[in-house]
Amino acid sequence: MLSIFNSIPTHMDYKGQKLAEQIFQGIILISAVIGFVCGLVVEQFGWTVYIVLAGFAVSCVLTLPPWPMYRMNPLSWQPALPESNSEPGQKPQESLKKKKHK
Repeated sequence: MLSIFNSIPTHMDYKGQKLAEQIFQGIILISAVIGFVCGLVVEQFGWTVYIVLAGFAVSCVLTLPPWPMYRMNPLSWQPALPESNSEPGQKPQESLKKKKHK
């Protein structure tokens, strides 16, 4: 049962995050304008709230799961540094930055 959940991708790249944010803001803005106009015409504030909440629900469904359109630009990571046999308590970066004083 857990293997099913482990196979679901849970990451999103940076460009996908930007796209998701733009989609989220656009849907919220459009639903707020539509809700305001409908509420104004019908003279019911409840309609405005319901339309904005519906827009929020739609935007959550479209942007919260890591859909494949948000994973089209994966990052290429640098290879790991090999372990050096210098002092055992030092980090690899510290051994590279160490300067010799005269």
